[in-house]
Amino acid sequence: MIVGIDYTAAAWQGAGIGRYTRELVRATVAQSTQFRFVLFFAARGIPSQSSYLADLRQLCAAFPHVRAVPIALSPRLLTILWQRLRLPLPVEIFTGHLDLLHAPDFVLPPTRARTLLTVHDLTFLVHPECFEPSLQRYLARVAPRSLRRADLILADSQSTGADLMRMLDVAPERIAVVYPGVAPQFHPLPASQIEPVRQRLGLPAEFLLFVSTIEPRKNLVRLLEAFSTIASPTQLVIAGRKGWLYEEIFTTLERLQLQSRVRFLDYVADSDLPALYNLARAFVYPSLYEGFGLPVVEALACGVPVVTTRVASLPEIAGAAAILVEPFDSAAIAEGITVALSGAEQLRQAGPIQAQQFTWDRSAHALLTQYERVLS
Repeated sequence: MIVGIDYTAAAWQGAGIGRYTRELVRATVAQSTQFRFVLFFAARGIPSQSSYLADLRQLCAAFPHVRAVPIALSPRLLTILWQRLRLPLPVEIFTGHLDLLHAPDFVLPPTRARTLLTVHDLTFLVHPECFEPSLQRYLARVAPRSLRRADLILADSQSTGADLMRMLDVAPERIAVVYPGVAPQFHPLPASQIEPVRQRLGLPAEFLLFVSTIEPRKNLVRLLEAFSTIASPTQLVIAGRKGWLYEEIFTTLERLQLQSRVRFLDYVADSDLPALYNLARAFVYPSLYEGFGLPVVEALACGVPVVTTRVASLPEIAGAAAILVEPFDSAAIAEGITVALSGAEQLRQAGPIQAQQFTWDRSAHALLTQYERVLS
């Protein structure tokens, strides 16, 4: 049986769905010998020295049942052809025959195969104000259409599955939950391994940490308001690229005169993330909505005290190992940080235990079970 996987996000994106796809595909092909895999992606414009393409070449070399198929079109043009113009050009034109197609990024390309569609969250419906208007309109139109076509829909959490049923009237028997995982390099590290990263990145002795794309859903305005009332740690480190609609965040930074206390690291390489989590006094993730919240589980796995919000999937994945607060209350976020710091040792012990529920090997096993289900 031949499984085609849309690898475009993995070939282009460092964080988010790109990292999710790379990790899940790597674990899945390592576990499976009954399937052959075709990883297709929009390739036009990718730098020849891309580390993600290097990873893909290594994957294909390590597993002879894996084949990469670059499509000589840009992601934007392929999206226009397949989703906006809806041209009936099946992906098999590029890949050859497929028995099953897995689309891990909200939308299905045209295909003759059976289909699985991963929907990570419904932010574009729950919090449309957190999206660029054009992207929100696109997803609100295209994602439901893909949902109707899919033979099976994969959700990142029970929370997302419930949202699919409640908001888009998806029948429960068409939904399966496949939790993402945490890579094994995320675990408590000794000082000898993390101090060189502190020195190289120029980080202070004590700091609070946030990791994710800088965009409205992550609730950074209220995090800054909360941080402005806390005397120690004196630094907040924000690791992540600028996303969209972030202007209010930097206006708030100036309004609260926090420029000297907040450090923006931009994108941090995957290889540095475990040390970065380990260096933090606490990890704060006050998101308004998450389909899973991978940074929360990575921080838990590293044994750093975590403060996050009691919304959507976050209580589901954090359990009793994190401090949960109300996302719209800056004072509550500040109090949560204080509680986390005062109960740090208990949280440091509970975090890795909670995170053990989420591994990419478990994710891959669950995914392969769903592949077999659809094909049968």
